[in-house]
Amino acid sequence: MNVLLQMPVTAQVNVSSPSRQTMKHMMAAIQQLSSARNLETVMAIVRVVARKLMSADGSCIVLREQDYCFYVDESAIAPLWKGQRFPMQSCISGWAMKHRQTCTIADIYRDARIPLDVYRSTFVKSLAMVPIQVEEPIGAIGVYWAKQQQPSAEAIEMLQTLASATALALENVRIYAELELRVRRRTAELEYTTEKLRMEVAQRQAAAAELHKLSMTDELTGLYNRRGFLCTAEQQLKSVQRGNASVCLFFIDLDGLKQVNDSYGHEVGDCLLTAAGQVLQKTFRESDVVARLGGDEFAVLVPNCTETDGVLERLQTNISRFNQVCSASYRLAMSVGATMCRVNNEVSLEQMITQADSLMYAQKQRKRLQR
Repeated sequence: MNVLLQMPVTAQVNVSSPSRQTMKHMMAAIQQLSSARNLETVMAIVRVVARKLMSADGSCIVLREQDYCFYVDESAIAPLWKGQRFPMQSCISGWAMKHRQTCTIADIYRDARIPLDVYRSTFVKSLAMVPIQVEEPIGAIGVYWAKQQQPSAEAIEMLQTLASATALALENVRIYAELELRVRRRTAELEYTTEKLRMEVAQRQAAAAELHKLSMTDELTGLYNRRGFLCTAEQQLKSVQRGNASVCLFFIDLDGLKQVNDSYGHEVGDCLLTAAGQVLQKTFRESDVVARLGGDEFAVLVPNCTETDGVLERLQTNISRFNQVCSASYRLAMSVGATMCRVNNEVSLEQMITQADSLMYAQKQRKRLQR
């Protein structure tokens, strides 16, 4: 975001003074200052241009910090006071800011305003100090000479123009920083709100997924319930139908559940149902649709299945192994009806369930007759 404040040149300079080249430097500096976006850039421009405009041996930029003068930056033939702070009342830059006046001193050793102890170790013999923003000075620009100099009025006017441009550049920097801070805060607020909404959406999606899972799952065994079986089996049938493959459907009844409930209680009966679900999960593949339809009835849809005998043998083997290691008072037994068909539009899931149910019932009747 660019915030540009127009910087008018306040001084009209005679052609004879200063030079055309100096004017070019001045105009270039104003243009550069108008696009500066931070304090470091402003300081880098001003320290070089001030020294060049005044043909000085050194220059510095001072900013006011309450009752102190902070020498922020400098360009000089030898070190001056960069990074140091001096009280306003004991510093010539402080005097210029306090009195809102430009100060020129041809001989620093003959001016009472100069703290000689600070200057003796430097090369400075003459100086000029211009306040930045005359109405309410926020700093000052100083230039120094190693030999005694008396700058012309036109040169001082150029330095004052540079100070005015610097004031506007510093205001630009302040406004730009403020706007940038607002943008960062607003961006942070939007990011926080977005993340909060994202988390809320994720929580709702998770809750919806959990509700969907609960609506499709048998709470006791963890298998699909009747609704889950019908929905998932229909999807599997559509997938298999596209490949013109065959499927098997097993309809299973858990033998003896009523007797277990009557003899040992429903908690033991629930253990029997859970054991049946575990045996079925062990027998069938993850891609098979295994469900407890309700009560003691289970169903399994096996896609891409070409025979049932092998599956039934594996199921019976797992039932026998369970009974061998189980120390409970009950034994696990199942009656199974199995049907196999090639999926097409003429065969529905309901028809397959009905057929497998009939086969299971027939097996159950044979078991009763054998007893």
